[in-house]
Amino acid sequence: MKALRYVLIAIAGIVVLLVAAVVVATMVLDPNDYKPQIEKVVEKNTNLDLILAGDIDWSLIPIGLELNDVEAKLDGEQFVSLKQLVAQVDFWSLIAMAPAVDTFILDGLDARMVKNKDGQGNWQRVMPEPTETPEEADTAAAQDEPAEPETAETSGDSAPLKFNVEEVRINNAKVHYIDESTGQDVTLEDFSVTANDITLGQFFPLEMGFRFATNKPDFEVIGKINARLMANEALKQFEIQDLDSSFEMNGEPLNGKTITTGLTGNITADLENETASLKDFALAVADLTLKANLDVTGFGESPKLAGDLKLEEFSIRKLLAELGQADINTSDPDVLEKASFSTDIGGDSGKVQLDNLKLVLDDTTFNGSFGLGLENTAIALNLQGDKINVDRYLPPKDESAAAGDSSDQPAESGSDGAGKTAAPADESDLLPLETLRGLALDINLGLEELIASNLTISDIKSKITANNGLIKVQQFGGNLYEGDFNVTATLDARKDNPTWKISERANNIQTLPLLTDLAEVTLLSGGANLTADITTQGNRMSTLRNNAKGDINFKLAEGSFNKMNLTRMACTGIAFANGESLGTDGWGTTTPFNDMHGTLKIDGNTINNTDLTAALAGMELKGDGTVDLKSSNLDYEIGLRVVGELHRDKACRVTEYVEGVVIPVECRGDISGEPAKLCSFDGSRFRDTLKGMASNAAKQKAKDEANKAIDDKVGKELEKHVDKETSDKVKDALKGLFK
Repeated sequence: MKALRYVLIAIAGIVVLLVAAVVVATMVLDPNDYKPQIEKVVEKNTNLDLILAGDIDWSLIPIGLELNDVEAKLDGEQFVSLKQLVAQVDFWSLIAMAPAVDTFILDGLDARMVKNKDGQGNWQRVMPEPTETPEEADTAAAQDEPAEPETAETSGDSAPLKFNVEEVRINNAKVHYIDESTGQDVTLEDFSVTANDITLGQFFPLEMGFRFATNKPDFEVIGKINARLMANEALKQFEIQDLDSSFEMNGEPLNGKTITTGLTGNITADLENETASLKDFALAVADLTLKANLDVTGFGESPKLAGDLKLEEFSIRKLLAELGQADINTSDPDVLEKASFSTDIGGDSGKVQLDNLKLVLDDTTFNGSFGLGLENTAIALNLQGDKINVDRYLPPKDESAAAGDSSDQPAESGSDGAGKTAAPADESDLLPLETLRGLALDINLGLEELIASNLTISDIKSKITANNGLIKVQQFGGNLYEGDFNVTATLDARKDNPTWKISERANNIQTLPLLTDLAEVTLLSGGANLTADITTQGNRMSTLRNNAKGDINFKLAEGSFNKMNLTRMACTGIAFANGESLGTDGWGTTTPFNDMHGTLKIDGNTINNTDLTAALAGMELKGDGTVDLKSSNLDYEIGLRVVGELHRDKACRVTEYVEGVVIPVECRGDISGEPAKLCSFDGSRFRDTLKGMASNAAKQKAKDEANKAIDDKVGKELEKHVDKETSDKVKDALKGLFK
């Protein structure tokens, strides 16, 4: 016991001596006397010129050091300056072997970082160039490298870190960065931090403020942050409570507008158990507010998420205005006034699953779910909506351009305006094939009603899948103008020259309202039935058109050609043959037909049809011709075979020699032009028709004369020798020879 007492007395004596030594040192030694030596040591070991312009003070209780007006220059220019640095450690905490920082003050820090035009930063020139070779330096470092100290983990001990700070204050700090090669200038200034009673394992308050500015673009952010922070002694658990921050932004990206954003909520993170959470998290940007609660388990490649996300209702137009952005020009100025989004977040490890997903845009609501695999980026989407009119969101039509004088119109595509053909613009690939090959999709979309390009489609259902570059539209169908349709398609992007297959089936779609709403074209009416099977290859539009192959079969049971009177065209030919003129009344502007059908064969940019057939009143229509999609040109010939009475106009009377002849009609020109001007009576081909009609007339005249001779001469002679019944039979037999 005496030995222990002597040891304790000895230790106490040593402590007293140390305290006395420190007291004497602080009272006797003036650190300002050593400023020249300190400056020379820094200049000797670095490229900096250190200037200690202010006083250096130190104290015993608490043990502290104070520096004032310190400046370091590099190559004659200011690198770092400091108005004041105060660092104080509680003396008695050192005695208790649990050091606690009493005060840390950093005031007026000004750091200037410059990267020259060669890409070298001035901070890289602080230390002098090494005199030894890199190999020698590596060898010396390896020889001098001390043995790895035993840590708490390697030794099996888990000694928590003891850390206590009474006060931390950083005032008026500034960091200025300039890149001379780009002209970029970035400034962080008015930076301040205040924190008190910082103890691990306990919450402490934190206040922070700053100003951040750039010149490219001209942009400024003034921020303020308040929160309560906590970190455990092992520095593996962190928590932020009562976060309340605001950021005022203005500058070039906001077109002179100033907006304020805010961030509030609570955040926790446990590095040891790999968990984190956001509670009552809210982000406010102008008129937009995003709220979230989220729990994360696992920080690796397969985290597990649980929570909810809500974007409260806002106006897209108002948000754009507050952000200084241009308004979106839409046909309907009342759209983009209401938008919102909400969902539950969940899913197994490695997957993000959004359930109860609700998206609202004006008067349209979508509901569904979304899944994303984090490892393979597989996407599963199921979204069902009610009604949306896409045309309301498109820019309004430029009526002035459509009605402008032709002299003011731009030169046609491919022309330089002087009649010369200009070289076509270089084409780019339509699809990113490498991206498509990495897609894994399972998408189901549905919509009660869609209005697009003035078309109204209802009960839309679609299913799209993608796997390793094979994309399939397994279904895209709906109801369209009293009929229905379904399209299937396959895109094989597994090779550099992708292949496309498209099949379509349409049943009883009324063509008149369809074409009217689509392009204000009233050329055709009737219920259309259609089948199409088309294949092509390529990844550019011109290549796809050139490689297109396929058939389109169509049939209209009952319908009419509108703004096109084929009957009058046929009667024009008949009246010409009869040497008479047609009247002007009672013709109408349509041509009814029954059972029009045919096949369109696609061969590159050319569509051929050789079997168009339709039954018209008193006529049978047959046609064949081509459409050149590249030049938008139609070259088609129609034959109208007379099979009965066409019209009550006397000039169009069907005589014996007219019946059966073909009245030719030609349809030629730009298919994007006026439909009524496409087709007209073909006078050049009618010459051949006239020959046939003349031949029929000659045959009829010869027949009439022969029959008259049989009745007048042969008949009388027969009646002298046989009875009347036998005479009539002989005359009929003779007349049959002249048919």
